[in-house]
Amino acid sequence: MENNMDFCKGEHCDARKMAKLKTEVLSVEETTKLSEIFKAMGDETRIKIMHALVKQELCVCELTELVRMSQSAVSHQLRVLRNLRLVKRRKEGKQVYYSLDDEHIVNIFTQGLEHIRHD
Repeated sequence: MENNMDFCKGEHCDARKMAKLKTEVLSVEETTKLSEIFKAMGDETRIKIMHALVKQELCVCELTELVRMSQSAVSHQLRVLRNLRLVKRRKEGKQVYYSLDDEHIVNIFTQGLEHIRHD
């Protein structure tokens, strides 16, 4: 019977490689923040919102129509995304427009999409 589990006795570990990697381990704060970002991006509604915002800046009412949810529900999702700096807002008079926060977020989103579309 074939064993499909990954297994290592540790006898092949490169001590120098491991020492270098140990100095580059993420901090608890970095791990937590990155985990929160990926959790937020794991929600289907937020993915729909972010996909729309990759294309262009939109207001809450436009996003409400696109994702077919109430304005309060969309506002809640935008607040989650904004708190994690995934989206930003811009006021123009009484109107508030949302867009992805920066090129890093655009790249994460578009590269993820390209990854799943790549056959």
